[in-house]
Amino acid sequence: MKRGFYTILGAQFFSSLADNALLIAAIALLVELGGPAWMTPLLKFFFTVSYVILAPFVGPFADAWPKGKVMFVTNTIKVVGCLMLLFYSHIASLGIEEYVVVLVAYGVVGFGAAAYAPAKYGIVTELLPPEKLVVANAWLEGLTVCSAIIGFVVGGVLIKPQIAARLLMIDLPYVETGIETPAEAAIAVIVFFYGVAAVFNLYIPDTGARYAKQTQNLFKLFADFGHCFTTLWQDKLGQISLGVTTLLWGAGATLQFIVLRWAEQHLGMPLDKASVLQGIFAFGIAFGAVMAARLIPLKKSLRVLPAGVAMGGLLMTMTLVTYMPLVYALMIAVGAMAGFFVVPMNALLQHRGHVLLSAGNSIAVQNFNENLCILVMLSIYAFMLSMDVHINIAIVIFGTFMSSAIALVMWKHHYNQRKFGDAEHIIGIEKGETVEHFDQRPH
Repeated sequence: MKRGFYTILGAQFFSSLADNALLIAAIALLVELGGPAWMTPLLKFFFTVSYVILAPFVGPFADAWPKGKVMFVTNTIKVVGCLMLLFYSHIASLGIEEYVVVLVAYGVVGFGAAAYAPAKYGIVTELLPPEKLVVANAWLEGLTVCSAIIGFVVGGVLIKPQIAARLLMIDLPYVETGIETPAEAAIAVIVFFYGVAAVFNLYIPDTGARYAKQTQNLFKLFADFGHCFTTLWQDKLGQISLGVTTLLWGAGATLQFIVLRWAEQHLGMPLDKASVLQGIFAFGIAFGAVMAARLIPLKKSLRVLPAGVAMGGLLMTMTLVTYMPLVYALMIAVGAMAGFFVVPMNALLQHRGHVLLSAGNSIAVQNFNENLCILVMLSIYAFMLSMDVHINIAIVIFGTFMSSAIALVMWKHHYNQRKFGDAEHIIGIEKGETVEHFDQRPH
């Protein structure tokens, strides 16, 4: 791997660590404010909505400048949102409901993350050849998951009353911070991690990739995004990989909150300890990602689809276990299936999008679909919480949906193969080559 790739990994590690630690801290802040249970998944909703709204714009934005510069600017936006969370009470003094300030502030962090993502993934396709994309994605996803593990644990540790008490004892000379609660102390520490990510962003190399000048006409941007959207969905390989990653990212975001509530209601664990389960789940994803990198080349990526069906079935066994060693083993197993499943699909989608479109635009389309699914699934889960649906019933519904949806995608893939021929021989093609059967590029 090129040296610049490791700089990207460093930036992603600290930025992702901060994002995940901040989620735990923001949940703790809502709890401190006495927010209702259904409001908790709305944090992720506000974080994610920018991915959907900004989808037509972030691709051209990421392609307009060197991607290291884009990552630095958008990471700074995350810092602004984090500071808004830290000083939410000052903003609320202007007459805004405190709950609303917290949700909007976390949404600003999501705004930065939405603009950050196309640059983060797009630079990988610019820096590395196609044959290294599965390995690179395994590194990127594996390190992202490791940072998520550490981030969840750090967030859980920082909101512990005994740790927070020590943090609150720290005084800055001549500075009145107004930080008084464990959640606020945790958020103050998390700002530091975003700062470290910013330093890494400054050292990301310019790959030299340049794209055509991006239009500033809003109607043209929407039209271009619509073209990219339909191009990727009409491609017989793109539609399968995009459908799978869309479902999995929606499921993963919802599962974060399901695990926390399941740990509270089914296992009797408080938030600071329940966050450790998310870390264990993330460890399983990292393990699955590593195995996928070792065992699944890009041209065989479609063979991992059955793992998605099995994952949905395994999720439903959460309702049966209370013995903690089995709980930990189950979290690792589900995570490993998810990691083994998503890394090859993500690599295939990135490469297919790069062949058909451009790095930034293809990632923007991917983010739009994945995060639209997150919004829908989180909204359904929040509605279930507002209706007091038991967590075990919610888990069974969730697992059944996952298995059924992935099975439907598998059926669609087999239908494509019967009608158009085997897909494996065209995976990995470059622009300009003749593509038989599956070629859906507009002429």
